[in-house]
Amino acid sequence: MLYLTLKALISGILIAAASEIAKRYPGVGALVASLPLVSVLGMIWLWHDKPDPRTMAAHAGATFWYVLPSLPMFLLIPMMLRHGVPFWLSLLAGCMLTIGLYAAMTWAAPRLGIQL
Repeated sequence: MLYLTLKALISGILIAAASEIAKRYPGVGALVASLPLVSVLGMIWLWHDKPDPRTMAAHAGATFWYVLPSLPMFLLIPMMLRHGVPFWLSLLAGCMLTIGLYAAMTWAAPRLGIQL
């Protein structure tokens, strides 16, 4: 239980740090948020729990393919906000777009020979 609490605490601190930095320096906060810290921490926790190169390779490879469909969200949200769309609606639209693109990736990947 202590290990799980430590993992959650470290992961949460990184998210909180990114949002606090972004309050004063939006660009630097975006840089911190864009770093693959969650992915790196996830790989560290996975390696600690199951130090298997095949599992890690599969995880890292699948992470790459799942990052791609999330990227358009970061174009849609600022575009909508700049056009006066309220934040919550813009965020919802971005999340819905991402969910749709994740579903498309999950469907298309095996057909393209990509293992997720």
